[in-house]
Amino acid sequence: MKYISVCSGIEAATCAWHHMGWEPVAFSEIEKFPSAVLAHHYPNVPNWGDMTKFKEWPDANVDVLVGGTPCQSFSVAGLRKGLDDPRGNLMLTYGAIARRYQPRWLVWENVPGALSSNGGRDFGAFLWMLAQCGYGWAYRVLDSQHFGVAQRRRRIFVVGYRGDMQRPASVLFKSAGSGRDTAPTQPKGDVTWWNGNAVSQTLDAVLYKGQMMPEKNRFPVLALGEKLCSAPTAMKTEIARVAELTTPSVTVLDQLRMNGMSTASERTAQCGRVVLRRVMPIEAERLMGFPDDYTNIPWRNKPESPDGPRYKALGNSMAVPVMRHIGERINEVSKL
Repeated sequence: MKYISVCSGIEAATCAWHHMGWEPVAFSEIEKFPSAVLAHHYPNVPNWGDMTKFKEWPDANVDVLVGGTPCQSFSVAGLRKGLDDPRGNLMLTYGAIARRYQPRWLVWENVPGALSSNGGRDFGAFLWMLAQCGYGWAYRVLDSQHFGVAQRRRRIFVVGYRGDMQRPASVLFKSAGSGRDTAPTQPKGDVTWWNGNAVSQTLDAVLYKGQMMPEKNRFPVLALGEKLCSAPTAMKTEIARVAELTTPSVTVLDQLRMNGMSTASERTAQCGRVVLRRVMPIEAERLMGFPDDYTNIPWRNKPESPDGPRYKALGNSMAVPVMRHIGERINEVSKL
């Protein structure tokens, strides 16, 4: 399989799919730090940059178009102009790229709030656009905690196939948590499509350049002590490993603000026998399924990267194990 990745970020897709022999034709990323991560790990894969300039991109034969465009509202006027004029809306641009390159498969990811944007009309318009491009589709909300990482991170995934809707449904609706560590009290929310209020759980807002990190970019605070008793097995294993490898300095906060905001670089809250602290960058990589130090690259004439860009890039990324599952299912369905 050959694919083009748009809004590539730090390439969860390539981390997830390389073991199957899938080859990236090109990336499309404009942010400086993620672009540097791509250049560091994949020096032979071109970064075509701004996806709105796709008409200037070279021709290519691809099997998959993958990406998670920002959740922006649709313009009805824009849709009426058709896919030849996708200015100002990256969802429309995604569809226009699909129409140009005609990949067999589409994989699109976003936050569950995309389902309820503008009363659901935006998402409906997106699916209508895919159908106009000739794709059958299926969508499902998947939670990364059911794929072997210690983080509750619910995201909506749309899978499309040119000319057929049965194949996308077969990809997404084989019990996604089969053989994995699932929480016994987890509701069947991963197949409840219309739940726009679900967000990643967090007790702490990571600060980046002096401002609170947006909700979608945050990571959960690790809980040690009593919390370990009720955590799912995968989370227990990860917390135990973190506890062995790290000995963080503990600062008892005078008060824990409701929004978790604090200017301390290492923030913890001690409540009874439970200690909370912000995850370290290497732990954030593990929570997303990336290899250790994947984002710790030479940056701005220094041998290592600062924490801020690493947190932001990881928070914007897809979860590698979920993408691996989707890629493996596409492989299986393609052989049928």
